[in-house]
Amino acid sequence: MTYKTDLRILQTYLVQFQRHLIAHNHQVVVIFEGRDASGKDGVIKRITEHLSPRETRVVALPVPSDRDRRSWYFQRYVDQLPAAQEMVLFNRSWYNRAGVERVMGFCSDAEYTAFIEAVPSFEEILTSSGMQILKYYLDISRKEQERRLKDRANNPLKQWKISPIDAQALKKWNDYSKARDDMLASTHSNHAPWIIVDADDKKSARLNIIRDLLGRVDCPERDIHWQKQDLSIVRTYESEQSGSFLHY
Repeated sequence: MTYKTDLRILQTYLVQFQRHLIAHNHQVVVIFEGRDASGKDGVIKRITEHLSPRETRVVALPVPSDRDRRSWYFQRYVDQLPAAQEMVLFNRSWYNRAGVERVMGFCSDAEYTAFIEAVPSFEEILTSSGMQILKYYLDISRKEQERRLKDRANNPLKQWKISPIDAQALKKWNDYSKARDDMLASTHSNHAPWIIVDADDKKSARLNIIRDLLGRVDCPERDIHWQKQDLSIVRTYESEQSGSFLHY
């Protein structure tokens, strides 16, 4: 089958999943993290394209305000969490503190340590209240990131994606790798697992993330065949612990 054909079938199952989610008052949180230009926007667009906007929200918060900085770190994210019958997709999330804030020096060492110690308990509270949390980390190679960032800079239709942080993505590649590894090791849990995605091939990543999502969320109206993701592309973090990432 072609990419478009597969995508359409999977999007049909997503619509069925949403109907089930609404009927049974589920609350689903899907977090997308990853390197700059790893394809988070594209994945989210394909997941939400045909879903009801009343029960689906995409959250991409701006830079924290002065009030945000004076508040409990998780506060502005709590305001965005789903009510019953909703799915919320975070295009970057509270894990900003473990990634870009740590690498770019936007938080102190004490703030980072407090976050790492608090986040497992924070997520356990959410899941204990009935929410399901899925956390996807999109990983790409250095060569592919460089290619995508150049395309972003030269494409007039992608100018809105450009940020000052882009210029540091390649310069601080190793720092981001270290921050990623520390974050995953400290915050992976049974109640809120990390799922690693090899996203060098955008189309394969999109299809396999949707398959994985459909397989992890309880919904009887599914074809088991379409839930089978390619484990060389999408896999749980435990499978990474025996060795390093491919894209170091």
